[in-house]
Amino acid sequence: MARVSTISMIPVRRAFLSLVVCAGSAMAAVAWAQDKAPPVEPETIPAAPAIVPYDDKLLRLAEVIGSVHYLRTLCKAPGGSEWRSDMQRLLDSETKDEPQRKEKLTAAFNHGYRAFASVYTDCTPSAIVAEERYRNEGATLATEITSRFGN
Repeated sequence: MARVSTISMIPVRRAFLSLVVCAGSAMAAVAWAQDKAPPVEPETIPAAPAIVPYDDKLLRLAEVIGSVHYLRTLCKAPGGSEWRSDMQRLLDSETKDEPQRKEKLTAAFNHGYRAFASVYTDCTPSAIVAEERYRNEGATLATEITSRFGN
């Protein structure tokens, strides 16, 4: 086995000691910086969305309103643009300080609108029947929601 001379190890030890001293200085600097850093504010956790017992029916109503809005506008029925205004009033009254619920209801409205936009490009007799059926479903949902959960 070859014997290592202590003389040849001196530069290695000096390098090691220099590294230890530098690391120690760096750790002291980090500790000092942490002591001087301003306190970190706790992270604000967004409020959980409100759980509303009729949200499933309300989501379906929003989807129906979107569908009726598209079909009535397509068929140039009187009051076609009122459905979008009705949806806005629904959003304003139901989701005032709840952006997550507002987002869900808006997505449901848009889904209903797009579902019929992908099927009907002209006002056909079946589009008129679909609009009537959806309007009836919307009226039923609105009645159920208000009679069961309304004031």
